[in-house]
Amino acid sequence: MNIPENLLYTDEHEWISVEGNTGRIGITDYAQHHLGDIVFVELPEVGDSFAMRDAVGVIESVKAVVSVYTPASGTILEVNEELEDSPELLNEAPYDNWIAVMDLGDKSDLDKLMNAEAYAAFCQTLED
Repeated sequence: MNIPENLLYTDEHEWISVEGNTGRIGITDYAQHHLGDIVFVELPEVGDSFAMRDAVGVIESVKAVVSVYTPASGTILEVNEELEDSPELLNEAPYDNWIAVMDLGDKSDLDKLMNAEAYAAFCQTLED
């Protein structure tokens, strides 16, 4: 399982990369693997604001339909429109194919997320 060191993670299997006051969010390798073939992605709307852990979108796979939750509070600045026509990109490269970029409302939210080591340990407990 691929868990990049430079990201932060949620217990719902989302990741966030932070640059200044901006966060790029997506789903983890663990999530895409357990979902199976992703066939549809519902993206949030640019300009919408969310609190930490709010549902910002939906991913549909051959196995399940799941919500995507925001790892931090903020306002959506950009969405990855490529996913509308090619949702399978999340299976192929979940860390290259982000879902949305947001202006972070409260950077202290990031203190509640897991680093790569903690996320790896969390995933291991799910497999045991």
